[in-house]
Amino acid sequence: MERYSLIVVSDETSPIRRFDVPKDSLRRWLGVGGVVAAIGLLVMIDYVRVRIDHTELTQLRERAAEQQAQIDSFDSTVADVNAALLRVREFERKVRTIANLPGSAAAGDDLLDVGATQGDLSRLAGGGIDVEPVPASPRVLRGSAGGAGQVAPGEATSVGDHVGLLEGQARLLARVASQRQLSLQELVAELEDKHRRLASSPAVWPTEGWLTSRFGTRISPFTGKRQFHSGIDIAGAMGTDVIATAAGKVVFAGKKGPMGRTVIIDHGFGIRTHYGHNDKVLVKKGERVERGHTVAKLGSSGRSTGPHVHYSVEVNGKAVNPLDYIFD
Repeated sequence: MERYSLIVVSDETSPIRRFDVPKDSLRRWLGVGGVVAAIGLLVMIDYVRVRIDHTELTQLRERAAEQQAQIDSFDSTVADVNAALLRVREFERKVRTIANLPGSAAAGDDLLDVGATQGDLSRLAGGGIDVEPVPASPRVLRGSAGGAGQVAPGEATSVGDHVGLLEGQARLLARVASQRQLSLQELVAELEDKHRRLASSPAVWPTEGWLTSRFGTRISPFTGKRQFHSGIDIAGAMGTDVIATAAGKVVFAGKKGPMGRTVIIDHGFGIRTHYGHNDKVLVKKGERVERGHTVAKLGSSGRSTGPHVHYSVEVNGKAVNPLDYIFD
């Protein structure tokens, strides 16, 4: 049998040692060593791969947790925006009700609910427009590490699905907000018109004093006959302020026959007020005045039996009872 000899010499004084190893045994041991080395190398590679996978898994879990936090924040923001829109809608409804404007009868259950069913989301709150339906929000499960981003069976299967869902809800809310903006702009325009009408409607006494003659048929103090009295007479102290009973434009300021020194104000919307028998006129034709602005001083000019103001209101050229327009 062929052998390999291994001679070991430690130093000059030590005996020489010789080892004989059969060739077949050496080959077997080398083969076993190679297999063991290969196995060790494979185990090391697998260990390194497991460590890399573990690191990547940890990073994925952290990223998933961050995405879940972002989704929760976005979901909360969408819910807050939706709640704010609902409050705006309800506030608008109340304002319309108080101002007696169109749209005041809208029911509260017509409001949009982002968390509602697909059918509920197919219409806008009072907007009258069609929108793309959005499915109900999936339930994101809170669990142990690695559970972030999981959803209930049968629902959205990934964080991306949930993000897409929220984006759809955000687009829907944007359309609702646009509709609400247009509706509120219309409401503001209607309220401004209401404000102008109210500001242009006679609503206060033109002066301080005593009501001595009412609107309608009366016995004339000059002829003793029955005749129509187109306004009311308010007696007072000479020089008392005579004020505009509503905002408007002075269209006449001067002497007007039996009415003496007279002021006529056009308030728009077909409404005019007349102030007669003044001692002094304090405004000029074309001048704009506000309610409460002093336009004259009470007097007894023209055909008059004493210091007083003849106050009349015309609507579309027809005399009406001024007392119907006095609210204080």
